[in-house]
Amino acid sequence: MLSIISYLREGLYFEAIIVILSRCFIVFCCLPIHELAHGYIAYKLGDDTARLQGRLTFNPFSHLNPLGTLMIFLFGIGYANPVPIDFSRLKNPRKDTAIIALAGPVSNLLMGFVSVFVYYALSVFDNGGTVMYAIRYFFYFAASVNVTLAVFNILPIPPLDGSKILASVLPDRVYFKYMRYEQYVMIALMLLLFSGVLSGVISWLSNSMMTVISIIPSLIFRGA
Repeated sequence: MLSIISYLREGLYFEAIIVILSRCFIVFCCLPIHELAHGYIAYKLGDDTARLQGRLTFNPFSHLNPLGTLMIFLFGIGYANPVPIDFSRLKNPRKDTAIIALAGPVSNLLMGFVSVFVYYALSVFDNGGTVMYAIRYFFYFAASVNVTLAVFNILPIPPLDGSKILASVLPDRVYFKYMRYEQYVMIALMLLLFSGVLSGVISWLSNSMMTVISIIPSLIFRGA
């Protein structure tokens, strides 16, 4: 919301609209697909809890968390309701939990790749008009948003997906000691996010990943 207000104050109405659309895109597309990916992989690995609770759906209202949604519109980073998982139904709980956790960020990277692919593909039809510029700008923003969500969620900090992946490689004794301080780590994470301390790290990782997923589309369409 702060960035939207600053754009409006400076008369940058187009940029403000793009930011609003991108955050709507996160809420109504990125987060639901992220959670659906968790639930679907859990289902394939033997746990149908998410399916029984109606979470294997693209319907955003089945996944959204009111506070997490508000945070997205205010700060650009938020969360959805996590998909319920019954670990007793998994054949290999430690390994399968890591795979389920990884599914969310991977879904965001795939959406990011598709978005950046469309962005470069549209360059073939770009005649310099405002409408085409707006469409391409949106797809680039969509790619950036998905990559940032993937990078953010892969951080090995509870309750992010990265912490569950970390659990699969840490000895039980070390992991349980780490998880004992989960609430404090979450508070620290929020403070670091709101203070902007993590912004540089997340931005650098996101930009690096954007460069990687742009290699193939740029090679295909720059020569078109």
